[in-house]
Amino acid sequence: MSSIKIRSKRLDSASLVRILLTHPMETGRRQDKASGETVPPHYIQEVKIEHNGILAARCQFGTAVSRDPYISFRLRDTKSGDSVKVSWLDNLGQSDSESILIP
Repeated sequence: MSSIKIRSKRLDSASLVRILLTHPMETGRRQDKASGETVPPHYIQEVKIEHNGILAARCQFGTAVSRDPYISFRLRDTKSGDSVKVSWLDNLGQSDSESILIP
């Protein structure tokens, strides 16, 4: 099961793209209440968004981003059938990607 949910909605010649990333986004500063030990950092470092295979955005994340980040943007000059691919990489080397076709 993917950790990325992507939705898109056509708006004339543009599309509204909404992305929800499921990730704990631990800063490395929080203490576990049960054990009292510091929870190690685990956060997304980079998110890439591609439109029809061309890089549209590269976002650098850090520890200040909250758990389960939400990203929303308008993508101009889109047509029905265009592809949008989202991928992320975190500080532990884990990654995920997901693609959709614009309706």
